[in-house]
Amino acid sequence: MLISGRFVALALVGVLLAAWSAVAVGVYALVLVLALATDLALAGRIAGLDVGREPTAPVRLGERAESVLAATNTGRRVVRALVRDAWVPSAGARPRAQRVGVPPGETRRLTTVLVPTRRGERDTDRVTVRSYGPLGLGARQRRLVVPGRLQVLPPFTSRRFLPEKLSRLRRLDGAVLVRQRGQGSEFDSLRTYVTGDDVRALDWRATARSRDLVVRTWRPERDRHVVLAVDTGRSSAARLGDEPRLDGALDACLLLGALAARAGDRVALVAADVEVRARLGPSGGRDVLPRLVGALAPLEPSLVETDPQLLAAEVLRQVSRRSLVVLFSALDTASGDAAEGAGLLPTARALAARHEVVVASASDPELARLAHERGDPAQAYLAAAAELAAARRAAVIEQLGLLGVHVVDAPTDVLASKVADAYLDLKAAGRL
Repeated sequence: MLISGRFVALALVGVLLAAWSAVAVGVYALVLVLALATDLALAGRIAGLDVGREPTAPVRLGERAESVLAATNTGRRVVRALVRDAWVPSAGARPRAQRVGVPPGETRRLTTVLVPTRRGERDTDRVTVRSYGPLGLGARQRRLVVPGRLQVLPPFTSRRFLPEKLSRLRRLDGAVLVRQRGQGSEFDSLRTYVTGDDVRALDWRATARSRDLVVRTWRPERDRHVVLAVDTGRSSAARLGDEPRLDGALDACLLLGALAARAGDRVALVAADVEVRARLGPSGGRDVLPRLVGALAPLEPSLVETDPQLLAAEVLRQVSRRSLVVLFSALDTASGDAAEGAGLLPTARALAARHEVVVASASDPELARLAHERGDPAQAYLAAAAELAAARRAAVIEQLGLLGVHVVDAPTDVLASKVADAYLDLKAAGRL
């Protein structure tokens, strides 16, 4: 049982009667208590209120969604209620509570607007119903189990780069990318020989039917495999600007997945730290982007050191043929002992032995700012630390280059674009 603000206000009025007569105060208090008891007796039964939740469609981060409760009164009295659908704060639920009157046998719908501020799955399981009597003096209250879930998808802010990348892909696809016979290439067309063409590309049968020498042109194969390997360990939780490093990696995964699907390649995914968090087998065509979005949406950084052997083993298990592996990780995770198999370098070495590897890492703009601020001893110390971190990062990039690994080191806002450019560069060079 709960008493309302109206009951408290009436009780305070009774205090003023104390200056007139103690008997009057007693009578007033008795009447007020009887009115409260009557009001509670006439309040609609919450047990007779059947509350259900309609499914909530997935929404991209920052966009608007609606969660709808359907309340059906199976009792004999009107239910005058204050209903609170309590979501986690990051779901951005508004309004906080809603008043509703449900006559017997009727249904009312209550809509809660959700504007999430975090990616992932936002859950709720309790709805608080406070049923008031006709006088509004008191209320019954009960918490009902009404499970609900909102899937907040990555925002895919890098889709603004997609038209530009697709335009470049079409230019590459229309050009003669590989002019000689090579392993893993497919026939494109015939054309007249020009000085500088490889004589091994001559097509003697076509030449016999023509007055000129004819050569075959080749293009990189479609149906290549692209594996997106995402490190979800502690380094992915570092905040770069307004978002964690992991979110920048997921955005780049979506852009590269969409681009590779348009290029006719097959895309696979592995996300892991000390255990596998997401796994998708190779797929192509229109299925790629929806599957990627569904697999990436629930991923969250784990505050553990990533097991590099697990991540490498999962990638090698996904694809047996030579593929492009794009590893999203922090370059500072390369500081582990390579002899013990820890850190980024052993992982990259294991993958580069069998695949074309790109390591993509979002750089921290804060380091560049700290390196240039030296106004006092404290700032000078921070600048030295930032310079040391930058030097170590440069050393890691150099070591990865010696392994034949391509490195994309860029700020979060352009990381996706740079990764897509690396993919297109490999296609243009006939490496993919």
